[in-house]
Amino acid sequence: MILRQLMGLNTWVRVLIAFISVWVILVLVFYSKLNTGNASDSDDAIRRLNQALTYLEKSKQVDQELRGLIDEYLSDQSYNRKQKFVDELGNKLQIQGAGAGRFKGVPSLEYEQLRRRVYSNAQELWNLLHSETASLAKTARQKTPEIYPQAENFLALAAEHKRSLLNDMAQMRASDGYEFWRYKESKDLSDLVQKRLTYLQNPEDCNSARKLICRLNKGCGYGCQLHHVVYCFIMAYATERTLILNSKGWRYHKAGWEEVFQPISDTCLSSNGATHASWPGTPETQVLTVPIIDSLNPRPPYLPLAIPADLAPRLTKLHGDPIVWWIGQFLKYLLKPTGETRQMLENGIEKLGFKKPIVGIHVRRTDKVGTEAAFHGIEEYMQAVDDYYDQVEMVEAIDKRRVFIASDDPKVIDEAKSKYPQYEVIGDPDVAKVAAVSTRYTDSSLNGIILDIHLLSLSDYLVCTFSSQVCRVAYEIMQTMYPDASNRFKSLDDIYYYGGQNAHNREVVLPHNPKNHDEIHMRKGDLIGVAGNHWNGFSKGKNVRTGQVGLFPSFKVNDKIEVVELPTYPNVK
Repeated sequence: MILRQLMGLNTWVRVLIAFISVWVILVLVFYSKLNTGNASDSDDAIRRLNQALTYLEKSKQVDQELRGLIDEYLSDQSYNRKQKFVDELGNKLQIQGAGAGRFKGVPSLEYEQLRRRVYSNAQELWNLLHSETASLAKTARQKTPEIYPQAENFLALAAEHKRSLLNDMAQMRASDGYEFWRYKESKDLSDLVQKRLTYLQNPEDCNSARKLICRLNKGCGYGCQLHHVVYCFIMAYATERTLILNSKGWRYHKAGWEEVFQPISDTCLSSNGATHASWPGTPETQVLTVPIIDSLNPRPPYLPLAIPADLAPRLTKLHGDPIVWWIGQFLKYLLKPTGETRQMLENGIEKLGFKKPIVGIHVRRTDKVGTEAAFHGIEEYMQAVDDYYDQVEMVEAIDKRRVFIASDDPKVIDEAKSKYPQYEVIGDPDVAKVAAVSTRYTDSSLNGIILDIHLLSLSDYLVCTFSSQVCRVAYEIMQTMYPDASNRFKSLDDIYYYGGQNAHNREVVLPHNPKNHDEIHMRKGDLIGVAGNHWNGFSKGKNVRTGQVGLFPSFKVNDKIEVVELPTYPNVK
């Protein structure tokens, strides 16, 4: 059997080499046609041709390396060497596919964190500059209108400078030789967590397994209920208990979770056990029931925003917001659609004509505005969309600017189509209608919100309000689709948070002396309990050392990643 597989591999490898050679030729032919354009397209054609030549050189290098691997393969009959060849072959192809350029290996933690900090600080500098200049321009328009055009021109040039700077940083990342590592590390970490969850959820003997009961009865919306299940799952992971989801009578679907998503276990769905108790119980209690996160007492240290200590060194290197990645992994395991739900999603994508490039917008209205969130006009959302596309179009041509709008107010979709005819606006007013409070807990509404979240998470960029749990769920799921999607959003209000979370602290890396009574004093090493980002260069928080509450420059702090010891599941390789 092994010999037959290896003989087949010989043929496959030779076909692969031929395919790569043909592909290189086709790339050259395609890009050579760029020279046939008119004079106004010459600069763009030259840029694209240079890019094609760069890809050609990369392909030649990979081709030579593949040929070297094949020579070794044919001269060594060891099965272990054959397997190593297959692994190295996969690596070479993935490096090429990821556009990694020069393959260096594994970056240092310091490099990855500094690279992300520079990107974040550039954004914060723009937030400060934009806020101050826009305020001055507004004053000038009222009092000294003759200088208003100068302020507007300055702001436009500064915005272009910012876009160029961020694009340069993105190009540096793509060319630093570590891109393959980022893709591979992301996949390896996700595979590990998914295997651990599968192991936890499928005990050999359900009757004797320790279990944790989660009742899907929290009185809140769909996004909130998903976060409730994730919290339960984290509790199960931390206590090494199989999660049992009690979902019969679910307000969104009376028949329960298993008719919408696949069961969260293949072997253990029963809550039966010899002993039962409510949290905290004892380690010997077989079946433990947990309340909603707001009522949990005592509160363990492993609640969000904490990540597992055994994964932390790898995760803090890979990702700009590790807790969002961690939450996303639980959603990835949970949200496996049944055949009927999958068909609904596919039909929805086809009906709407959803395709990339596209920016996802979630506009929350109805019951939340004025209570949990402030009103934000469609103009605010579309300004962020314009900014995104302006940056993208500095480096690449796109066929059409598209937005997907999810909302509980159907008028929002019509308003966007009317005010922004230059955009292809995608959205279903019927879904928005059933998302209203009066029809929210119906099968049609459930399908609509599942589709909305799915399409928001598939978007290239997300514009929303993080006060909305729907928005945060989409952002969390988005993290499962990229090595690091922590910058693929614009929130018009809150920073990211998890309902019922433990303290969110940031560590001061640069001291600050207050310039007015609204600001707080900080010295290096202080912990700041962050309350929010004002998106104007300043954030608000409480200095844990002094007790002061007020504003501080956002760039002078780093997130303090909370790390806790959790089970390492040694049986999972």
